[in-house]
Amino acid sequence: MKVVMITGSAGGIGKAAAERFLTSKQWKVVLCDVNESMLFSTAEEFGNKYGSENVIAAVMDVSNRGSVDKAVEQALKEFGQIDCLINNAGITRDGLMIRMKEEDFDRVININLKGVFNCTQGVLKHMFSRQTGSIINTSSVVALYGNVGQSNYVATKAAVIGLTKTWSKEFGKRGIRVNAVAPGFIMTEMVKTVPEKIMAPLKEKTPLDRFGEPSDVANAYYFLASDEAAYITGHVLSVDGGLIF
Repeated sequence: MKVVMITGSAGGIGKAAAERFLTSKQWKVVLCDVNESMLFSTAEEFGNKYGSENVIAAVMDVSNRGSVDKAVEQALKEFGQIDCLINNAGITRDGLMIRMKEEDFDRVININLKGVFNCTQGVLKHMFSRQTGSIINTSSVVALYGNVGQSNYVATKAAVIGLTKTWSKEFGKRGIRVNAVAPGFIMTEMVKTVPEKIMAPLKEKTPLDRFGEPSDVANAYYFLASDEAAYITGHVLSVDGGLIF
């Protein structure tokens, strides 16, 4: 059995990813989230469905290095290894640049970018010592094309691509692969709140004529973590239905 640690996995795409790994019966899952009530509820749900020995809940604020280190320590103590880290946690604080608050810019940077740094560095010594591992970073389609009102979010997701390319070069000789997934518009609770007048034109620009489901991204994570992707590193996999901005 391998072990995957997934940040932001109490709900949304992260929860779907955790279930994808658990259903394979080849992976144990470390659920990580800052929302404690949702986290423990999800852990209980999955423990009942897939066996409590296969899932643990680790409270984690990815922007806080101490919190990250504590969660990694818990994972290693209970499961003994971490084979894959999925940097899935992320937030939005949208606003036009001229009105964007500094605290909203900083908060998105701290979660979406510094959080990726914290979590990756948190597992790196362990992966280096084992000379194996997979790190999957979550970028976004907007990192490739930009998006009005998302200067902070786009900045983080574009930076994540740069980190992915750099780390694939740094870690490759240690047997560690680093890839990124760039989702398009996925039907999470957050996206479902966006007004129809905004979403309709985006759907029209998507050749597959639908928005993605969390399972679509979960499947991409699973592939990149698996041995089937053993010769893939430094890659950015778009999961966007062919969306053209």
